[in-house]
Amino acid sequence: MDVIALPTSPTAAFPLGERLNDPLAMYLADVFTVGASLAGLPAISVPCGFTPGRLPVGLQLMGRPFDEASILLVADAYERDTAWWRATPSGA
Repeated sequence: MDVIALPTSPTAAFPLGERLNDPLAMYLADVFTVGASLAGLPAISVPCGFTPGRLPVGLQLMGRPFDEASILLVADAYERDTAWWRATPSGA
């Protein structure tokens, strides 16, 4: 089972509506997730923490082609071992 752990985004989440007038910043927020799509690799993002301002941080897990089962097993194990998925970000 081979899985790579990567950040979901180069920055933490930003408050709703903050970057509406900056399309480049919105585009760059997805820079780490497009690689899996372009390469046809399975990937999933799971919550892995919060900034000091209680904005969510994501962890992306990427696997081998056609090996969705491995990333789902690792994501499930990570979420069972941590409680980030239960926490509520600010503004929610």
